[in-house]
Amino acid sequence: MTKKKIRIQNAVTYGMVLIFWAVVEIMDRTGNLSSLLKGLLVPLCMYAILAVSLNLTVGILGELSLGHAGFMCLGAFSGAFLTNCLEGAVPSVGVRFFLALLLGALVAGVFGLLIGIPVLRLKGDYLAIVTLAFGEIIKNLINVLYVGYDANGFHFSMKDTTSLGLDKETGVILIKGAQGITGTPRAATFTIGILLLLLTLFIVLNLINSRTGRAVMSIRDNRIAAESVGINVTKYKLMAFSISAALAGMAGVLYAHSLSTLQASSNNFGYNKSILILVFVVLGGLGNMRGSIIAAVLLTALPEMLRGLNDYRMLIYAIVLIVMTIFNSSPKAIELRSVVMDKIRHKKTEKKEAA
Repeated sequence: MTKKKIRIQNAVTYGMVLIFWAVVEIMDRTGNLSSLLKGLLVPLCMYAILAVSLNLTVGILGELSLGHAGFMCLGAFSGAFLTNCLEGAVPSVGVRFFLALLLGALVAGVFGLLIGIPVLRLKGDYLAIVTLAFGEIIKNLINVLYVGYDANGFHFSMKDTTSLGLDKETGVILIKGAQGITGTPRAATFTIGILLLLLTLFIVLNLINSRTGRAVMSIRDNRIAAESVGINVTKYKLMAFSISAALAGMAGVLYAHSLSTLQASSNNFGYNKSILILVFVVLGGLGNMRGSIIAAVLLTALPEMLRGLNDYRMLIYAIVLIVMTIFNSSPKAIELRSVVMDKIRHKKTEKKEAA
């Protein structure tokens, strides 16, 4: 693919996101956006970021990871923890939110690097099982973690709040085990979510189209051949995996700052969440970032938009899943799409020649 075609495709992807933002903003300002859809805007951005970042691991690197919710959990709690810690030192919520984004991405990226060193030696189902276990371990550890601080510094415990031994006058409890973190400012907005999605796309698309991205894809296609030409397989696999984890951590910070109370529950960060993100990637197409965004937006909004059809909404949701799977994966559907696109290109060429 030529550089010109790559630039055009990337521009189309960025343009799609910007058009979506503009349409939603116009609907909001004209009063045509329901309160239900308003509440879905930040989660839509979050799921789109998670889908694009996981596609880097699954679609570009070619490794099946089921621990993406664990990296999201790390980013969410580290970001919310920093925001609440700096409440007295940094009055500006925006500055604290920006620092939380940096910390959440850093923590998730470092854990991705540390976990990737042993885990990426595995393949296929074994890799999926180990990453799934990692996500569950992270969620359960945070669920029993109690953290507070006073004049003597930070205190940690895995029993209860009384075992922290905080000073009664100056002590503040930040993480309350299963109750999570409360009081985090709701600084996440739809516009910020779109900006973070554009940043994610910029990082991932530039990585894919770079020399590093081509090395990663060569490892996916044939590891032995990649090693034979001198490509450092471990280096590039760790790089892609840690970048994917860091972007998931950033999405977790966005999620944490859209809630008043953050809990490490199964609904928020369990393996079902990782499976859901993987569904977005598979339905959108492996390696197709634009498709991942569309699948994430459609499959997140559809159940809520069909909530009035209590008896049929899950049936419609299942039908949409099946249709999207057939459309993206069926050889006949792929052949039909290629034929249609060839006809469109042929007609465009004829018009240009006639002009």
